[in-house]
Amino acid sequence: MNRKYLNRIADDILQMHLQTSGAVLIEGPKWCGKTMTAARAAKSELYMQDPDKRVSYLKAADTKPSLLLKGEPPRLLDEWQTAPVLWDAVRYAVDQRGEHGQFILTGSAVPQDDEVQHTGTGRISRMRMRPMSLYESLESTGTVSLAALFDGETEIDSFSKMTIEDIAFAIVRGGWPAAIGENEKTALQQAINYVEAVINYDVSRVDDIERSPTKVRALLRSLARNISTMATNKTIEDDIAMGIGDDTLSEKTIRQYMDALDRIFVTENLPAWSPALRSKSAIRTTPKRQFIDPSVAAAVMRLNPERLLEDFNYFGFLFESLCVRDLRVYAESIDGQVYHYRDATELEADAIVALNDGRWAAIEVKLGSSEIEKAAENLLKLKQKINTEKMKEPSFLMVLTGTEIAYRRDDGVYVVPIGCLKN
Repeated sequence: MNRKYLNRIADDILQMHLQTSGAVLIEGPKWCGKTMTAARAAKSELYMQDPDKRVSYLKAADTKPSLLLKGEPPRLLDEWQTAPVLWDAVRYAVDQRGEHGQFILTGSAVPQDDEVQHTGTGRISRMRMRPMSLYESLESTGTVSLAALFDGETEIDSFSKMTIEDIAFAIVRGGWPAAIGENEKTALQQAINYVEAVINYDVSRVDDIERSPTKVRALLRSLARNISTMATNKTIEDDIAMGIGDDTLSEKTIRQYMDALDRIFVTENLPAWSPALRSKSAIRTTPKRQFIDPSVAAAVMRLNPERLLEDFNYFGFLFESLCVRDLRVYAESIDGQVYHYRDATELEADAIVALNDGRWAAIEVKLGSSEIEKAAENLLKLKQKINTEKMKEPSFLMVLTGTEIAYRRDDGVYVVPIGCLKN
């Protein structure tokens, strides 16, 4: 069956990179749609994982890698890291041709020898792809635009069509393209298949170091239990020890395993934001634990939507993870990044969207309506703490919710359902 391609926000980002760089590297987890997005923009393709041609491709890479670059540009080199020499071959070809938009490289793992990537500066630009946001999967109405809010939009009154049950399903299913539009049983299996592949194969394949599937699973379960928190490696170590007894993971081993998970884009922690403050409040610098998609946590914990709806406390942590995923997708398209904020007084913002032109916005994530008032108060307190002589005032303050109505409060804080948001 030929699946209909759903437009991705990454489509436009890729075109921008092709117009300004000789080559583009698209990085991200397996199954997030990198190859399909790249193939739609490419005029010729090379699939390094093709089982019928893999051996001959690797031999060509060893003897004369330029042979693999022949083809109409933009030429797609899928899973290029299988033959890392292709990086230097692409860099050299870009230098020789002197034209933009020559190659698209895709990869679901960072090569063990990261040195090759340092030589691409100025020639090979990078972009990150993640699983699909709710707007891309056509579940968010897109009536509230992040870009428009930064540009001063104030009229946001609208309705989300997502119920709390829809949100629970979206979390457990995830944003995997192969799951979108499928029946529930098939859709929910995609994240489970992804997690099992990570545990039993991918986490060892990334650097050819054999890792115990039992220990990888224990680590993933601990990370899932601590999702959307600032749990330290010691906390993770203690948590694992409670679960697998004598067969524990040391903090050093945990760091090594986590590095492997980072390199195959399973985990993507949320860094801390360090603004200029009026007071001397100490700012916490610990990142928040996040997976690339909330469904990873749900799958490793073997949750279905019904079980998630029975535990609204954990639901809230996974909902925050869902919102962070979508905010990252949207922010990247408007030249921004996402952070979190917490200081020594425990004042926090679940997400800070910071644009590279200096504009920023603070966002609190709340699943239900009962917490909106407190969240708005916290955002206004944070606004007062910022030293506006050294940085700009926030473009807006937002409570991002699992509710149905988008509106602007009398104090200026926006209340926006995740089912209304887009880039």
